[in-house]
Amino acid sequence: MSAWDREALTELRSAVARRDVAAIRAAVDERDVNAVLQLAGDGQLADPADPLARECAQRLRRRGLDGDAELADALDGRPRELRPLAVDLEELASILEGDPVHGGGRLDLTTGDVWHQSPYDDPVDDEELDGEDRWLWVEAGSHAGWWDMAEFIETVDDRELADRLQRAVHGRSAFRRFRDQLAQHPDELTRFHLFADERQRGRARRWLADHGLRSVGRRYG
Repeated sequence: MSAWDREALTELRSAVARRDVAAIRAAVDERDVNAVLQLAGDGQLADPADPLARECAQRLRRRGLDGDAELADALDGRPRELRPLAVDLEELASILEGDPVHGGGRLDLTTGDVWHQSPYDDPVDDEELDGEDRWLWVEAGSHAGWWDMAEFIETVDDRELADRLQRAVHGRSAFRRFRDQLAQHPDELTRFHLFADERQRGRARRWLADHGLRSVGRRYG
């Protein structure tokens, strides 16, 4: 089974953005689909009858991370009674996983657009003062991201590297020091990005469900 590398991930992301089901199948062929269930499953929403969609749904239910049940329900054609919205989950996750002091943003409940702006900032123009019920504030927090690093360390086979990573995540600037260590191991860095992105996407999906919404994805290209 081939490992996921940057080229393969770029190919998969492009296929998901286009909602190209055939290209998604080709991108995951001979690779570990368990590592990309949230990403690949998102693209499979374009054709829930596809065999890969059903396989993703089954694997999501077995895995059981945040957001997995919500995506599995959608792929099985029985989503919870949630309002559909065309949200880019990566954009939403970038706010949810951000700096809790300086981060934050808003979700446009009409268009699904995600805006990076702290709820403590002043609005940039008068238009944004109108229709407050149009917006859902998004609060940032980095706690879940720290646990992603801690859980990833448990999957590192190189014990010397694992020990250095374990020391890096304790104390100040944990995220920077963790990434500095991984930067010396490009394959492990790619694997961490895949590991964390999958969980962040799932947490964003779960956050939407907690607010009565479900992502139907956004089509690009």
